[in-house]
Amino acid sequence: MAKRGNRVQVILECTEHKQSGMPGTSRYITTKNKKNTPDRLEIKKYNSVLKKVTLHREIK
Repeated sequence: MAKRGNRVQVILECTEHKQSGMPGTSRYITTKNKKNTPDRLEIKKYNSVLKKVTLHREIK
């Protein structure tokens, strides 16, 4: 029987792109261990529309 893991898929969305009002969104899909990081994940990732590294936050 397979074990149920603590790893879940999360979607990261750019915070600067949302505020800029430009069309489209910058999103990444990744996994996290919900036991070790119960809070929302925040990672700096590259936004291809803005052409710079920006803060991406986990969304529900």
